[in-house]
Amino acid sequence: MGLSCGLMGGFIVTRRLSLFGDTLSHAVLPGVAVGFLWSQSKNSWAILAGATLAGFVGVAIISLLRRTSTIRDDSAMGLVLSGFYALGICMLTRIQKMEFGNQSGIDKYLFGQVVGLSTSDLWTMAFSCILIVCLTIFLYKELLVSGFDAGFAKSIGLPVTFLEYLLWLLLAFAVITSLQVVGVVLVSALLIIPAATASIITERMKALLGWSVLIGCVSGVIGAFLSFLGSQLPTGPLIVLVSTAIFLLTLFFNPQRGLFVKWLSNRSRNRKILLENTLKGVYQELEAIDFQKELISVRQLAKRRRVGVPQAHREVDALIRRQYATLHPSQSDVNDSPKPTMISLTPDGWGNACRIVRNHRLWELYLTNEARYAPDHVHEDAEKIEHVLGEETVRRIERILSNPRKDPHGKLIPSQQDIDRGFIA
Repeated sequence: MGLSCGLMGGFIVTRRLSLFGDTLSHAVLPGVAVGFLWSQSKNSWAILAGATLAGFVGVAIISLLRRTSTIRDDSAMGLVLSGFYALGICMLTRIQKMEFGNQSGIDKYLFGQVVGLSTSDLWTMAFSCILIVCLTIFLYKELLVSGFDAGFAKSIGLPVTFLEYLLWLLLAFAVITSLQVVGVVLVSALLIIPAATASIITERMKALLGWSVLIGCVSGVIGAFLSFLGSQLPTGPLIVLVSTAIFLLTLFFNPQRGLFVKWLSNRSRNRKILLENTLKGVYQELEAIDFQKELISVRQLAKRRRVGVPQAHREVDALIRRQYATLHPSQSDVNDSPKPTMISLTPDGWGNACRIVRNHRLWELYLTNEARYAPDHVHEDAEKIEHVLGEETVRRIERILSNPRKDPHGKLIPSQQDIDRGFIA
């Protein structure tokens, strides 16, 4: 079941047909009832035939509504889903009142019950699984091309319509053979959740299908085992819950795209930007006094940064922790306050301050000279890019601009020599 639904889920999720999978899983319910009425027993092959027929009737109605009316695809699918599901419920309710209804176990198709599986059911599932795997392997390229670019597929002579109906047939097999395990209500979850989880991990189709199958199988094994451990715990819902848990873990902790990983990365980047902006503020304050002194007060820095003095103290503390700055007690601090308010930059702090100012002013000059920005419109763009310019890019900009010494506003641009030897003379 995990293999079948994982493969089919990969195709429908990448084709953005998740609602279609849910529609088909509900549309087959009347066919399950018809198959049972035909055989008057829970014959797997009769039910498979009836459910497949019902699925195709549902697909035909959706296609008809799309071609002959202005109803949108999602609305057409919603109509078929609700209408067929309601019809199936009525038919199952009627079957339960028949003489042979109670011994059938046909009601288990609604919510699933693994213990109701017979040997015939397992053989049906195995046949469906083998068919899906084989056709997926042999027609992988055709299914891939027709799914991502139907126009190109038609232009090279592929039978796009036939491939689409074949995919729906395989999807119907995967859904029908999974019904008794998880039920009509939850089978769409086994199609969507593993494939959606795989789409977070990778963007390559083969890898996506592999991950989807693996997650589907692991969810089935763990869910069934948890059901075995507990008393009166339903297997189908537990399988879906396990797959949901895997999805959430992947969503938050995936090394490349996890939300928690992104949050940590953004937090680290924001701290870096704040640190560099503080260094730039110290540099600008030293520049305002022509670098005649090495010390500035925290109050001066707060004014330059347009923040409160407490916030400026926190920013200075961050500089000190990184060994970018040193505190010095002023005369007023000795008499009035125990906390020093004068700071100076260490050699590392000075080097990083010059680097960030150089990036800012070089980018301003580049936008002014090469992109024809007005000098009074470049500051905001430079504020964003200064933190991500690599040394190689900076060197290229310096060569393009012939190693400039002043920005568009006439301010000095620190060079590597200035960084190495200390304050600009």
